[in-house]
Order: sequence, then structure tokens, then C-alpha cells
Amino acid sequence: MAIPSKKIAPPDLVTIRRALLSVSDKTGLPELARALAGRNVELVSTGGTAKAIAAAGIPVRDVSEVTGFPEIMDGRVKTLHPSVHGGLLAVRDDPEHTAAMAAHGIGAIDLVVVNLYPFEEVRSAGADYASTVENIDIGGPAMVRASAKNHAYVAVVTDSADYGEIIAALAHNDGALPYGLRQRLAAKAFARTAAYDAAIAGWFAETLAIAQPEWRAFGGRLKGELRYGENPHQSAGFYVSGDRRPGVATARQLQGKQLSYNNINDTDAAFELAGEFDPARTAAVAIIKHANPCGVAEAPTLREAYQKALACDPVSAFGGIVALNRPLDAEAAEEIVKIFTEVIIAPEASPEAQAIVAAKKNLRLLVTGGLPDPRAPGLAFKSVAGGMLVQSRDAAVVDDLDLQVATSRAPSPREHADLLFAFRVAKHVKSNAIVYARDGATVGIGAGQMSRVDSSRIAARKALDAAEAAGQAEPLTKGSVVASDAFFPFADGLLAAIEAGATAVIQPGGSMRDDDVIAAADAHGIAMVLTGTRHFRH
Repeated sequence: MAIPSKKIAPPDLVTIRRALLSVSDKTGLPELARALAGRNVELVSTGGTAKAIAAAGIPVRDVSEVTGFPEIMDGRVKTLHPSVHGGLLAVRDDPEHTAAMAAHGIGAIDLVVVNLYPFEEVRSAGADYASTVENIDIGGPAMVRASAKNHAYVAVVTDSADYGEIIAALAHNDGALPYGLRQRLAAKAFARTAAYDAAIAGWFAETLAIAQPEWRAFGGRLKGELRYGENPHQSAGFYVSGDRRPGVATARQLQGKQLSYNNINDTDAAFELAGEFDPARTAAVAIIKHANPCGVAEAPTLREAYQKALACDPVSAFGGIVALNRPLDAEAAEEIVKIFTEVIIAPEASPEAQAIVAAKKNLRLLVTGGLPDPRAPGLAFKSVAGGMLVQSRDAAVVDDLDLQVATSRAPSPREHADLLFAFRVAKHVKSNAIVYARDGATVGIGAGQMSRVDSSRIAARKALDAAEAAGQAEPLTKGSVVASDAFFPFADGLLAAIEAGATAVIQPGGSMRDDDVIAAADAHGIAMVLTGTRHFRH
């Protein structure tokens, strides 16, 4: 049964006479405390926060003076007391509440400044179980939620970035804070504790290997408000979860204009694909357009890899995203800037490369400090009407799969290498996906079609277009290999690939008509390898 409201109207302005400060992050604390003390606000604080305020020469009372009870249990219990929470939750215009305050000697608290134990940072740093649990804040969220609920009378600040606004508002309103500001601070406070609890719940599920917990929560912090979403009529923001996996969310932008929603989405897709290629083995470049690869290649140098990737589909590459698995060097940078490119993302970039890219002032250059591990566990989710779908990240890597030769002819060493390359790329192509590859480069990609045979034909057609643009006598699909992200339900998709010139194929297998597909491959002298693993990507 819902708790009824007494319908007491909140005051517009609340004069700040007493503030409680308890922060893990001391950024900006002395400045805020000094501004409050300058307005004769009584400062109450805890532990390390009280010491920091006192060290700045600012008068402060320890919370134990207010509660009449010392901090105990290594500081686990210090603010969980009626003298604190009564001062936070009391409705100042309710006679019953004010009578209870008077009877128990509870003083009102008008401003609460709290930021929480750094659980997210400790978690992402890989701390042990006990240390991670110890960094779960209890008293902080309790005070934040109590203050936020009673925002009619209490202002709650959870972010040091808001200190300046608080100081300015106090100056503008002669020591008081307006209701609209208190409302916005309360909304932010509840969002903060929700994200904090989501991180804790997610860590427990991950640590205890609970694949599908009964309640699922996700949280993130706004990294930036975007000009618009996928289309101009949609609003959008970019939120970061605190996951330190290298990628667009953790990257440093060295130059270029603000990233758009589509830029971020496409750059993530590009760098995830680049992460499939071990930089100690080979240089690799992925060119992405609308979240699909339009060219991928590996080579001894980034420059060669980029040239091979671009040759796959130079038309689609215009205005695309370029992802590298090695630090961007000057030679690769000179090639990439020859055509219009939206974003370059790489683990690092040499000073010479940065200078070359700087000539294109709108071109975004992102560096991440590392590559995403394609085997790393994680979650992927998408919204549906009334809910969301959550699944584990596709962490299957072709090098780890038990490959089976299904045909009478086994692939040659060259074909085998290209099959692994093609299947690595197919994992990152929207389904239905067909990838033709030759000599460590894609030569035709068919993506996102309702029919697999259509994907085969589109990929072959794009290869033919690229050959004509390059003045080649025949497309590079002649003598290529082909990868399919899922099984061939009929032999027609395979026959389309054979017609395009493919000599070997890699696919998951598992169709009711596998025998027919294998027989068609044998009839044409094609080598076929089965992975047993599907890579649908919608």
C-alpha cells in the first residue's frame, strides 16, 4: 500500500545553516568548505574529510560530536544514526516532525556533500574479493538517498563538478539554495546511487558466475551530450560504464570535431574488429561504414594493410572509420588522409603521424593505449518494447575453435590462412554475412541480407566493381576463399561463391542439408572447413 503524502508545499528557498560533508574524492573540498564557512554555515564532517577541512584552517565538527557516538568498526558505522538521518529526513513544516526533533535534540541538516567509496575504480582495477567488498559504501548512499528524498528542505551534492554552481547559487540567493536546484541535485543523486548499485550488482553476478540474475541493472555516467542520435530528430548522450576495456569509451581524442552518435557506434565496431588481430603477429587495418566492414587486411606494415583494405571497396570507404591494431605511424597516416575519413582509432599515434593528421582539422584521431581482448567476457544488450535483451559478448575466436575438414580435399596452407582471416572478419559483419578473402585481405563483403545467397552475390558484385575501378582484368574473388557467419541452408549460396571464383569455404555447419552442401563442394573440388560456431550479428 502506498504511503500517503501530507501535501506540504516545499519552500522556494532554503537557507543553508548546517552542512554535512563526507567525501572520498577530496577534489575542490577546501574551496567549498571555505565558501560555506564564510557564510557562517556550521560544518559537520567525518574521518578523513574532517581532517582535510581542519588542515585547511576551517572550523569543523566531527560527526561523533553530533551523534554522541564514536565511529566504530573501522569507520563502517559513523553516520548511520538518528541524529544524522533525523536531521536529513525531517519535514521542517510538519509539527510532528519538528516536535520529534526537539524531543530528541536533533538538529536540521540543510546541505549534504557526499561522494561514494570508489567501488567502480576498485572493481575495474581488478582488486581481490575482500577489497572490492570493503569498498562498497553503505553510509554514503543512505545519506544521499535520505537527502534526495527530502529535497524539499535539503540540498544533496554528489559530484565535485557541482561545487561551483552551489557556491554561485549561495552568493546569488544570500546564503540560500532554490527549490529547482535542489530538485535537479536530487535527481542526479538518485541516478548516482542507482548506477553505483548497478555496478555492485553486476560485479556480484560476474564474480559468482550468475549468467542471468533475476534483477538486472545497468549504470553509466554521461561522458557527453551528443548533437543528435542516429538521425537529427533523435536526442542522444554518450555514457561510460567504467569498464576499462580499451575502446572508444576509454580513448583520448587528440584532435577533430566532436564525435557523433554514428561515429561512436561505427568506431566501436571498427576497433573491436581490429582487436581480433594480434599486433605481435601482423599489422591490421579495418575500414568500417555504417557498422559494417568495407575493407579489412593484414600485412607487414600498416601502410600496406590500409592499401589492401581500401582496395576491397574504395567507394564505401569514403567517409568511413579506420581502425588499426598498431600505433599509427607517418607512412600509414599519409595514406589514410588521402581520402575523406571520419575517424582514425589506434592504440597510439607517433608525433609525426599526429602532425600529418592535424592538417585535416575535422578528422578525429583517437588513441586508446591498447587493444580490446576479443576473448574477454562481457555483456551486450539492446532495448526492445517493454524490456531489454542481454547476452554475453561473442568472445569466440577462430584460433580456439576445433576446425573440421568436411570435404575430400583439405585446404592448402595459403587457403587455410585466408580461411581463418575471413572467419575472423565475418564475426564482425552484420548477418547474413559473406566474406571473400585472398592473401590476407577482404576482396568482397556481403552484409545484412535476408538471404545468404544474396549476400554471396552482392559480395561478388562489389568485388567486380572494385576490380573495374582498379583496372584489373578480373575480380580478386577468383582464387579467393569465402567465410559464412552461419551455415548454408541450401547449396545455392555456396554455388554462388564458387561461381565468383572461391576455392575454399569456412562455415559453422549444422544445417539439415549439410550433406548436400558438402557434396556440392566436393563436386566442384572445393575445400570446406566447419567451425561448429556461429557468428550471427544483428
